[in-house]
Amino acid sequence: MFAARLVGLPIFDPQGDQVGKVRDLVVTMRTEGTQPRVLGMVAEVFGRRRIFVPMTRVTNIDSGHVYTTGLLNMRRFEQRSTETLVIGQMLDRTVTITDSGITGTVYDVAMEPARTRDWVLSRVAVREPSKGFRRRGQSHVVEWRDVTGLTRSDDRQGATHLVAALNEMRPADAASILHDLPPERRTAVALALDDERLADVLEELPDDDQVEILKGLDSERAADVLEEMSPDDAADLVRDLPPETAEILLELMEPDEAEDVRRLLSYVEDTAGAMMTPEPVILGPDATIADALAHVRNPELTPALAALVYVCRPPLETPTGKLLGVAHIQRLLREPPSTLVAGALDDSMEWLRPEASIDEVAAHLATYNLVAAPVIDENGRLLGAVTVDDLLDHMLPANWRDRARERGTGPR
Repeated sequence: MFAARLVGLPIFDPQGDQVGKVRDLVVTMRTEGTQPRVLGMVAEVFGRRRIFVPMTRVTNIDSGHVYTTGLLNMRRFEQRSTETLVIGQMLDRTVTITDSGITGTVYDVAMEPARTRDWVLSRVAVREPSKGFRRRGQSHVVEWRDVTGLTRSDDRQGATHLVAALNEMRPADAASILHDLPPERRTAVALALDDERLADVLEELPDDDQVEILKGLDSERAADVLEEMSPDDAADLVRDLPPETAEILLELMEPDEAEDVRRLLSYVEDTAGAMMTPEPVILGPDATIADALAHVRNPELTPALAALVYVCRPPLETPTGKLLGVAHIQRLLREPPSTLVAGALDDSMEWLRPEASIDEVAAHLATYNLVAAPVIDENGRLLGAVTVDDLLDHMLPANWRDRARERGTGPR
């Protein structure tokens, strides 16, 4: 059973209820050539907390599921100094195949049950460096005893194969794995992610991790990553940087992107203006229902941003001309596609002002049963939209992601 294929598999209890997902394997390394013993799995349970599932609690593993006895300790997983994470720390290590002298990097590891009924790491998948115009180097799957280099630390360890695994995950899941890596490894992996993917993952990380990773990038790269983030998330991150660093990065960003971030930074923290996104779906009064539906189908929009269409006088970039009204997605779906979206506006809703507090924003969304709401200035121009996920990010305690992980901390 190869480790990379286990990651993400659902874990079920005896009643058939899913209790979590596999995130990594925990092993204890022995001497060179001796198969490491698999102690258990790192599982992510609901609430994004990571726990330890001993192999003695695993009753069966097939191609798509992991089954357990159901008796799981829900305390947070804490890696011990004698333990190694297969996905987080073993992939991309440089090893040598003893028989042939071939050197390559580890891209997967297989485990199997031993005669003692323990699980052990038994095979290693190694890829040679690419040669010439070949896209990939040759691959080899060899016995554990036939490679050297896995039991010692590797200063040359890259991140190619771990990055490939992270790219297959949802950003929140990738962020969870990145958060639990040792600091040096976390930085190496972050450097290897492309700008867009790193931006997606950064938005899901605790504040301290965001700042640490951004400081590990050169200024040009950091500015590029900020450009890929949503403006409200980028503004939140820039607020946490030293003022001189923040100004350098804003100067390096594309002017249009930097302008959005600067505008959000100009508002008092934890107000509607500070937490809004300046890029909702905006259409002119001559747009049709078909135009509106085509815009909200954009897969890059969050569900909350896709729930409302904002109809404004030109210009149609924030700050816009006068806001005429909003159209709800449910209403749009009930109207003929050829009719004007201006005929489906909700004119019963009050708008938010940029200085509105978090409590006022929460009360507004609750009163009108909304997942998003427009923010306007004194002249009725649309400045942006506050979504319910923006609100939650600001209402929850600082570093709430860390606090969620730490509930139930204690020895295994």
